Amino acid sequence: MISLPRGLVLALGALFSAYHLVLAVYDLGESASVGPVIAAMVLYAAATTISLWPTSPVSMPYWLASFNVGVTAAMCFLVTSQLDPEVENSYGTWHVAAIGTLMTITAVRRRFVFAWAGIAVLTLQTLVWAGPDALARTGVIGDIVWVAMSHMIANALAKATRDARQFALAEQEAADWRAAQEAHLSERQIRLGRMSRVSLPMLQRIALSGGDLTEEERRECFALEGALRDEIRGRRLLNDAVREQIMIARRNGTSVQLLDEGGLDDLGDAELDRVLNRLAEVLRGVRTDRLIIRAVPAGSSTAVTVVGLTTVDDGSASALSHDHDDEVDLWAEIPREGALEASPAGRG
Repeated sequence: MISLPRGLVLALGALFSAYHLVLAVYDLGESASVGPVIAAMVLYAAATTISLWPTSPVSMPYWLASFNVGVTAAMCFLVTSQLDPEVENSYGTWHVAAIGTLMTITAVRRRFVFAWAGIAVLTLQTLVWAGPDALARTGVIGDIVWVAMSHMIANALAKATRDARQFALAEQEAADWRAAQEAHLSERQIRLGRMSRVSLPMLQRIALSGGDLTEEERRECFALEGALRDEIRGRRLLNDAVREQIMIARRNGTSVQLLDEGGLDDLGDAELDRVLNRLAEVLRGVRTDRLIIRAVPAGSSTAVTVVGLTTVDDGSASALSHDHDDEVDLWAEIPREGALEASPAGRG
């Protein structure tokens, strides 16, 4: 969209407004007394200067719009009180074009009600002063057209601005969505590549042996199957150090369960690395039957909890067909900030 610099628009408005003052000075001889006309000129100059002030906001303040309407009414009575409505006043009715310009500025600065109020005052005063014929002769109809056009143009520009803003937001949302999709695709490709590297040697061993595996190889298959499941369920709970410690725990006979439902999504890369490195430290050397590693939902001061459970069976539970009891021998909380809180019971 091509737009003129604001300074240039204000300069053009100031020159056009000053032109009306030049006409007023040129035709001062038509007035019965120059005092009221000069007062009207001063009021008009003050109103247009304030209305075109370079640092003013786009929307005109209500007090200024009200002041412009008051200046309009004062100019009408000050100028026409010194003119004879029965004769041709040439440029003596300069105030009509000046008021049209002032009300156009008011409309452009989004105070449409005040702009139309000023035009209504001008129209009614002209009708009372010189009759209906004067509306066309003095240029009041032209003022009405100016304000109507400025009203429509200002509305069109405001709508275009809103549409442009909405399009920009939509474009940003589309870009964010695309970036998120590309990030998800990249992450999936990375995870698939990692899973392939982990599982390919064992798959080749299974193919070459025709499925005839040793007991140790079968246990390794179960460990690899758990590692593949971790890549799906663990999400942001995994880095290389955590993967290594979980694989060691599984090879030692520990059942490991990872649960991440988005609790770490609010952490930045540095904070996430700190949390995962702490998690790897907690898991190092753990000996327990079951490990449950869970990402805590956002809003909590804790980022990750680690629970180690050991099955307790004194023989009576099996005899009575009851479930085994689990004893907590490891409890650790990794905070989002600060020091690690842990109860490392049962570590061997």
